[in-house]
Amino acid sequence: MSRNYRLLVKNAKQVVLICNNGEKFMTKHEILNLCVIENGSIVIGSDGLITAVGPAETIRDQFAGATFDKVIDATGMCVLPGLVDAHTHPVWAGDRVHEFAMKLAGASYMDVHRAGGGIHFTRAGTTLVECKSGYGLDLHTELKMLQVIEEARNTLPINISSTYCGAHAVPKGKTVEEATEDILQVQLPRLKEQMSAGTLRVDNIDVFCEEGVFDLSSTRRILQAGKDLGLNINFHGDELHPMNSAQPRARDMLEAGVIVALGSDFNPNAYCCSMPIVMHLACVNMRMSMPEALAAATINAAYALGCSHTHGSLEVNKHGDLLVLNTTRWEHLIYQLGGHQELIRYVIIKGNIVVDNDKTLDL
Repeated sequence: MSRNYRLLVKNAKQVVLICNNGEKFMTKHEILNLCVIENGSIVIGSDGLITAVGPAETIRDQFAGATFDKVIDATGMCVLPGLVDAHTHPVWAGDRVHEFAMKLAGASYMDVHRAGGGIHFTRAGTTLVECKSGYGLDLHTELKMLQVIEEARNTLPINISSTYCGAHAVPKGKTVEEATEDILQVQLPRLKEQMSAGTLRVDNIDVFCEEGVFDLSSTRRILQAGKDLGLNINFHGDELHPMNSAQPRARDMLEAGVIVALGSDFNPNAYCCSMPIVMHLACVNMRMSMPEALAAATINAAYALGCSHTHGSLEVNKHGDLLVLNTTRWEHLIYQLGGHQELIRYVIIKGNIVVDNDKTLDL
């Protein structure tokens, strides 16, 4: 057995595993027992997967004589799983400064919608991100957007879950029924061809179920067709108007035992790709606790993307994706609104350091 490993992160004040029994997700009562090791270490193998995690003394004894490509002394620091952003729209050109100005002047989202209206995730601690198409609305442009996402997956260190979102809006000049038929009869069959040929990988399907966009019947038909292709279902529901497709109140959902995940909704109309800021807002505006927000941005967000068997917690054989924070308590990542750039010392993906930030501040 090889005794050479890719990375050792040792002597961390806290190692936040999230969970340690192979849980696929966490609900309210499970989150009360968020798994944290005081004075811990973690080893990532040459395959980029977690080999061992545990008390620093145990890891030191277990790996005595082993060699490591890189060693990080995390004394006085915290280690967390890489954050998972479960909902983004990152593929677009230009900007929407004029729409931001419209909203500041009192326009609603649907006012902007009717008017026609480089990824920086890793620096904020995201190591797995969901990326949607949806700004094309025709076969050629939707495929082009999915190809851009595929290129990003092949060239960037961040892990990407790709989502077809051709039902993001009803194109001008078409009815809901016409747009639905185009998706079912034209776009999805071509998508199936490219997926079968191995030229395109798509993981999820999304529909914007909303008044003035896709109704419940059309949404069900499109999502079922995507499910038949083997895609995970991920959809916008009850975002602006109650349509009985989902329930947006996080506190009510948690109390009912629903699995709650978070996403930034990064897009040209809401330019934020910081999951620490999203977690802070979830605590302040949706009355989530900090452990609930962290679980929602790690294991539960990974579960929403069908990836919780490989991401979302620090467990053996999962991807070695993690953050090292220059603080003795993990809660500072959420507590310090907008302060993540002064806290996140390292971002690591599959045992490789992708962000090395020497501008952190000592707390």
